[in-house]
Amino acid sequence: MSQFLQRFSATLANDEHAVMVLDGAGWHASLDLVVPSNLSLLRLPPYAPELNPVERIWLYLRERHLSHRVHEDYHAILDAVCAAWCQLTPKRLRSLCNYPWIRQVNT
Repeated sequence: MSQFLQRFSATLANDEHAVMVLDGAGWHASLDLVVPSNLSLLRLPPYAPELNPVERIWLYLRERHLSHRVHEDYHAILDAVCAAWCQLTPKRLRSLCNYPWIRQVNT
């Protein structure tokens, strides 16, 4: 995660500062995490899926394409995941992630 933050930080202009919204994954809160000075991390509160739109994407993929299935092997699983991912059109993503608060901040 520190390497990702460093690389992302390097893409910002000298006069830019970015705020990155993170969920509660362990590597997002590691004590060893190095945060560049031009980044701020904003951690979401636990159990607040309405603040993290990607949760609805994972739910959609599980419910519609990935759960209750048996696959022959690793490659069949990978194929199923790729096929499910390809169902995420821009229109579908907008419908899944269209929380009222997003419409207020989206420009």
